[in-house]
Amino acid sequence: MAFWLDLMFGHPIGFMSMIVIFATIGIMSYLTWMFISKSKPQ
Repeated sequence: MAFWLDLMFGHPIGFMSMIVIFATIGIMSYLTWMFISKSKPQ
């Protein structure tokens, strides 16, 4: 856990990569939710 905290807050590159990872997870979950909700029968 200390390694992840040092990676996130110790280096700006690590912080930016964590932002990119969380944004990618958010976008993919939104697209999955939209696909599931659109493919339900009306």
